[in-house]
Amino acid sequence: MKHRMEQVEKSIDRYLGQLDSADREEPTVAEAKVSRLRDKIAALKEEMQRLQTIEVQMLEAPDKQISLTDPDARSMKSRGNGIVGYNVQTAVNTENHLIVSHEVINTGSDRGQLSNMARQAQEVMEAKDLKVVADRGYFKGEEILACDEAGIEVTLPKPQTSGAQAVGRFGKRDFHYVPEDDEYRCPAGERLIWRMTVQEQGRTLHRYWSSNCRHCAIKAKCTPSTFRRVTRWEHEEVLEAVQARLDQDPDAMRLRRQTAEHPFGTLKLWMGYTHFLTWTLPNVRTEMSLQVLSYNLKRVINLLGVGFLLEAMQA
Repeated sequence: MKHRMEQVEKSIDRYLGQLDSADREEPTVAEAKVSRLRDKIAALKEEMQRLQTIEVQMLEAPDKQISLTDPDARSMKSRGNGIVGYNVQTAVNTENHLIVSHEVINTGSDRGQLSNMARQAQEVMEAKDLKVVADRGYFKGEEILACDEAGIEVTLPKPQTSGAQAVGRFGKRDFHYVPEDDEYRCPAGERLIWRMTVQEQGRTLHRYWSSNCRHCAIKAKCTPSTFRRVTRWEHEEVLEAVQARLDQDPDAMRLRRQTAEHPFGTLKLWMGYTHFLTWTLPNVRTEMSLQVLSYNLKRVINLLGVGFLLEAMQA
């Protein structure tokens, strides 16, 4: 919106400058030119008013977005480029690549979808225990905890957002937690003991640090602050178990890619399916459901044959 308004303002300024120049030209030439420029300026001013009206509507929206084509579509993050559309969630069986569950949402982030999709898959497959592999976009402590409480074992990598590691200093993983003492050991061997507990955004967080940071020989590799503080969530052991599983199974993410991405690639190949053909969330959900049904039917036929499918449908 800001970029478009700036473009309109620059165009108006340019035409006003041309209007001043036209006033100094021959009357016969200037009259036609001035009339044309005034029409363009009037049109641009109308466009600016339209944009200002849309801006008010946009700022009043809960997520500060408004789509002029499809009112339910929203900006999505896709490989670093924002596109306006929908977010399709799927749970895919690793054994046969059938889509077990799916959902279409208009939220641009996957971070709040892990437990929802995992529980849907658990219900459909009637599995008491379930193993789920997801990508780092789904990493959220509360979602992982909800899966753990539902008997769902999650494996996924944690996003690398540590500012310390980015500049070559020690990250949190370099600090070893000692559960029996409720303290951390730093790379220099010092003890980071519990100091305080705080509440932030509904989470209970424990803070640890050592009193010997000032005299540490490798402090420059650790922190520019007086002390290096380590924060531990009250359910941090659940996240540590996730990391341990990933460390023990480095091929898990390769399995995720070849499983979760397979149906999307197949749909696009079979059906030339590159974008939704309908508008609004209910219609898009119906369209996606038909696509998933078609995919699963063709997949079952490829795996078991038409005869088996017909017998199963009649049973």
